[in-house]
Amino acid sequence: MRAVLMAGGSGTRLRPLTCNLPKPMVPVLNRPIAEHIINLLKRHGLKEIIATLHYLPDVMRDYFQDGREFGVKINYCVEDEQPLGTAGCVKNVEAMLDDTFLVISGDSIADFNLTEAIAFHKQKKAKATIILTRVANPLEFGVVITDKDGRIQKFLEKPAISEIISDTVNTGTYILEPEVLQYLPPHEESDFSTDLFPLLLEKGEPIYGYIADAYWCDVGHLESYREAHYAALEKRVKLEFAYQEIDNGIWIGENTYVHPTAKIEAPVLIGHNCRIGQGAKILGGTIIGDNVVVGDYAELNRPIIWNGVIIGEECSLSGCVVARGTRIDRRSQILEGAVVGSLCSIGEEACINTGVRVWPNKRIEPGAVLNINLIWGNIAHSTLFGQRGVTGLANIDITPEFAVKLGAAYGSTLKQGSSVVVSRDQRAVSRMVTRSLIAGLMSVGIDVHNLEATAIPITRTMTPKLGVAGGVHVRLHPERHDYILIEFFDTNGINISKAKEKKIEGAYFKEDLRRVPAMDIGDMSYPSQVVETYRKAFENHLNLEALRNSNAKIVIDYVYSVSGAILPQLLANFGCDAVVLNASLRQRPISSVEKENLLSQLGRVVEALKANFGVQVSANGELLILVDESGSPIRGEELTALMVHVILSANPRGTVVVPINASSAVEKIARLHDGKVIRTKASPTSLMQASQNPQVVLGGSGDMGFIFPQLHPGFDAMFTIAKLIEILTIQERSLAQIRSELPLVCHKSITLRCPSKIQGALMRYLIETEPPERLELIDGVKIKEYYTDNWVLILPDGGEPLVHIYANSDSKDWVEEHLQMYREKVQNFILQQQGF
Repeated sequence: MRAVLMAGGSGTRLRPLTCNLPKPMVPVLNRPIAEHIINLLKRHGLKEIIATLHYLPDVMRDYFQDGREFGVKINYCVEDEQPLGTAGCVKNVEAMLDDTFLVISGDSIADFNLTEAIAFHKQKKAKATIILTRVANPLEFGVVITDKDGRIQKFLEKPAISEIISDTVNTGTYILEPEVLQYLPPHEESDFSTDLFPLLLEKGEPIYGYIADAYWCDVGHLESYREAHYAALEKRVKLEFAYQEIDNGIWIGENTYVHPTAKIEAPVLIGHNCRIGQGAKILGGTIIGDNVVVGDYAELNRPIIWNGVIIGEECSLSGCVVARGTRIDRRSQILEGAVVGSLCSIGEEACINTGVRVWPNKRIEPGAVLNINLIWGNIAHSTLFGQRGVTGLANIDITPEFAVKLGAAYGSTLKQGSSVVVSRDQRAVSRMVTRSLIAGLMSVGIDVHNLEATAIPITRTMTPKLGVAGGVHVRLHPERHDYILIEFFDTNGINISKAKEKKIEGAYFKEDLRRVPAMDIGDMSYPSQVVETYRKAFENHLNLEALRNSNAKIVIDYVYSVSGAILPQLLANFGCDAVVLNASLRQRPISSVEKENLLSQLGRVVEALKANFGVQVSANGELLILVDESGSPIRGEELTALMVHVILSANPRGTVVVPINASSAVEKIARLHDGKVIRTKASPTSLMQASQNPQVVLGGSGDMGFIFPQLHPGFDAMFTIAKLIEILTIQERSLAQIRSELPLVCHKSITLRCPSKIQGALMRYLIETEPPERLELIDGVKIKEYYTDNWVLILPDGGEPLVHIYANSDSKDWVEEHLQMYREKVQNFILQQQGF
């Protein structure tokens, strides 16, 4: 049986260690990762290996040659032009695969029982078997759902937090029959997880998951690289050491001298031909390569030192990685999480601070204190995007320097010379952040159309009309007023996909930022007729005659968050009387208590003026709360139901799009109007994307805003108000009348704290303990009762370590009982996982 070793990876997330080394050749225990994989294959009788190469292929070929020295036979296949992806590179060697074969990733450390996995594959008569394992944090991996027999039911590639429904993940090791490669196009990029396996599932081919109870570590980033070493030293994974174990947990190579006064603490590994000086301290967890010199009284606390490094007297290294050939002069310090590339020179008494990365061949002057990555910029968090764009504390997390780098990262994912539209709300802090973002965009050769202070619905309308590659809007977060929210749009004005977010994060964290010559710096322009363009689009999708005959009087409360609002001007064109409250801009954000007081004030004004209705507009033109003619507010689920009722009454047999957690009142109303309901994940992007279906007449919810896809793809409170006036006029009804027609549904929710690393296991537990026929897995886990509209939804939060539990029924008692039941079930599982 042959094995295919996928060894073409460049290891960009391991930079600077992989600047001049392919990832499979990065050392673990002083031997390449690929050598440990070959030893694993050899232990299970797989001695015919085909290695697929792309990045720096000669490094691996020169090391292993034909494989005889390692007890195997190796053939090589190099992807010369471009990488073909995980599946494409295997398709490229299809002619060499005439029987069952194994595929294994070249960038992981594992001790799977491959013999048992192959027997499982043959017993199931599978066309493909994926070796799976369970992990605490599945966010970075492909999640796989199997039935009790091991047959795969669903794939979810690198999910967002709110999408996690299991902690069982794909390890990149597969057992395949050669005929499955017929499904792949030749000489084209394709991936097992996103292309081949979903296709096999769709075609009904037998595809199974073998859950391995063994160690596995995807050495995809620096933290997992260190973890693989520590696991090996602690014997949590079975790897072959190249050195003799002279004492329990102490391995020392040949021709190595350790001064009698040096202190060595297990577990530790020291390579061949090393010199450990007088009084040196080598503490547990330390890895030292071959030909390394450790000076007198140096202290090494869990660093990973590659071959040929020279460490001077009294140096201190803690939890860092130092690549080959680097020289560290006396009394220098390298702190936790720092990484130094190969062939660097670090001067005396220099300090490389926590988490700092130094690229190869750099020189650090004596006494220098390095707090930033050399030369590229500051270190930041491991992820940027949450449930809804990039958020953080204003001027603490989201600073001008952060915004410059974020703008450069976004621009680097676009073609040089592309244009983007940029806008903001009217806050001073938003103006500051926006200017920094624009600077970053221009620095990488991106032209900017600056709309300045503009309501976000107008920006979404302008994005496709300007023919730009995308857009950015900066505003105060609608729910957390000390936070900034930065949202990114695609060419259609829809929030960008998770895949695009990952690309921006990749450019940001890898610091793969394009730098252009001075003559190629981007330009900035200020488009004209922006409000006029929106007004025309606005009017084109309204019954103007109905509006002009409405004689409507409405009261609009802007909650001190906007000045110069355009909605009253638009409504005045139709003869509507718009009374505006609190339209001056207050730089200090409004608290939730103040907002509720203003809503009560709005209700009193509506009632006193005998207005048709009132509306409180927030979130820079996206969100609204209605107030009927009696002064009573309409919000949340009631607002969702009311809008669905109003729009479907005017558009019978239409389709509405709502989030998974919306109440069943939506379906009840849709049945009255012969309409259809599409439920999506509880995220703005999912709602926007699903609303682009030509049959959709309304999307959104009372908590996120409402989408009228014929106008633009985003939420728009202004158009919602105008549409309400139009339909109420035509139907000669009031909000109170419509409100009285809404079905009575009890819909409640509670929120519990749940550590992010437990969320995947919680979702898997719920799936395994509930009847499969009652489950709906659009987002989180929804458990439905047979033949009723009763359901419970357990939904992980998209940005916080929380889980939300929703219960829905016509019966209040049913809701209370099931909320309590699932609250206890979830809490007990969380406590159990935490060891209580």
